[in-house]
Amino acid sequence: MRVVWGRVVAVTAQRAGLQRLSVEVCAPAVGAGDAGPVPADDGPADSCDPAPAGPAVAARGAHGRGPAGAPLRRAVCYPHLTGAARAGDEVALNTTACDLGLGTGGWDVVCAVLPATPRPLRGVADACPARAGSPAAPGAASPRAGGPGRIMKLRYTPVQVDVACVEEQGAPLHDRLRAASSCGGMPVVCCELHSQAMAACVAAAWGDEVASGRAIRVAYVMTDEAALDLHLSELCASLVQDGAVWTTITCGQATGGAHEAVTLHSALLAARALGADVAVVSQGPGIVGTATAFGTTAVAQGEAVNACASVRARAVAPLRVSFADARPRHRGLSHHSAVALGSVCLAPALVAMPEPCLALTPERLAEVDSQVRDAGIWARHERVDVRVGDAALGRVARTGMTTMGRPVEDDPEFFAFAAAAGLLARSLALPGAPDGGRGESS
Repeated sequence: MRVVWGRVVAVTAQRAGLQRLSVEVCAPAVGAGDAGPVPADDGPADSCDPAPAGPAVAARGAHGRGPAGAPLRRAVCYPHLTGAARAGDEVALNTTACDLGLGTGGWDVVCAVLPATPRPLRGVADACPARAGSPAAPGAASPRAGGPGRIMKLRYTPVQVDVACVEEQGAPLHDRLRAASSCGGMPVVCCELHSQAMAACVAAAWGDEVASGRAIRVAYVMTDEAALDLHLSELCASLVQDGAVWTTITCGQATGGAHEAVTLHSALLAARALGADVAVVSQGPGIVGTATAFGTTAVAQGEAVNACASVRARAVAPLRVSFADARPRHRGLSHHSAVALGSVCLAPALVAMPEPCLALTPERLAEVDSQVRDAGIWARHERVDVRVGDAALGRVARTGMTTMGRPVEDDPEFFAFAAAAGLLARSLALPGAPDGGRGESS
């Protein structure tokens, strides 16, 4: 781990749960050794995979010089974990990921704040405006220092935080969840990547037509295999603001959602109890891969499908497909999808396959179909063909979302498959949707 001391030059942006800072480094790294040149940022803020090694990422983190002539670094601060930072405060920065050139978007992380003038460090409520767009539903947790509940997350770390979980005794949903065991066939889109999940949320909420009729209430559930604080995702915050994401739930050790849950299973039950029509599940930004079959957090997609079977939800699984990724193991069908859906899943899912469209030629669709068959996915899961029109992809594109830094126009197949899963979940949630024997009524 590499830690440096710095002084906050400016708070460049802030919203509920997150501050972005410009920090002048004022002491060398602890434990860093000779870290080499200070890198320049060239990565997306919501990058979802390690960036390829090379000169372009050999030196991230700095963006000029501060008033004292020392390097300026960009940092994120979670006020509910460390207290809010102000200009002039000293901060301890964890620079490890940037120094290693990983796909973190070029931001260091504040791990401690020392106020320039004495003041209580009371967290997000004192520094940032209230988060807009979350429903005033029973059991909503308000992130604030002092904590609204008795469940600890990030347990036994220096930043362990007390949160109000939907399951805990005394919570408004406790009595409903105490004996709950079924989501009543609620469609749940089980994604591998955070960007994939956000595209599915847009498609599920808004559909594929210019006027799609009834709004769909989409609950985004973030698990704890990657980023542990949902506030990191600018994209999710934007979709909450725009209404594509109706509410958010963070489960396991993940935190920062409008609601907190102890496990994925109870998060899905809570989404149903709160009134969601569709849930979309994924890890946060920052997937880990090792170019081995099971050494990746992508296996969480398969575990999410298994959780759906446990709580009688209807699992919908998007395939990770790209013809823009230069890595052979991710060309066409990603090897992550092959393992998660071909080996890790112990329960069946509906696998959305977009029909040929401008974003997906028949030739490429046939190539993917062959890869899916070879991975044994069709032997385990049910294929559902989905029409993905220009309206759905256009809505996704207008959010500005990217995957591995690539926008919709540069990687249309990836977003077509993600949108297909969202559209399928939407069709299953709409009144009068045919059940087809796949689920149960609520």
